[in-house]
Amino acid sequence: MIVLAFVACLDAEPDRCQEYNLMFAEQITPMRCLMEAQPQLAQWSQTHPGWTIGSWRCGRPDQFGKTI
Repeated sequence: MIVLAFVACLDAEPDRCQEYNLMFAEQITPMRCLMEAQPQLAQWSQTHPGWTIGSWRCGRPDQFGKTI
C-alpha cells in the first residue's frame, strides 16, 4: 500500500496545521504516486476551502512513523 501524506494549514491561522493521508485504492508504485499526487491534492483542496497544502510525500505508511 502506498500513501500520499501531506500537511495542510488553515489560511486564517497559518500556525494551525494538520497532517492528512490519502490511500490509493489500487496497488501503485511510489513513482506513480508522485505522478498522481498533484491532481489528488488539487481535488482535496477544492473540497477543503480555507486550507493550504504545504508539503507532501509518497511512501509506505510505516515510513511516516505510524500505521494507517
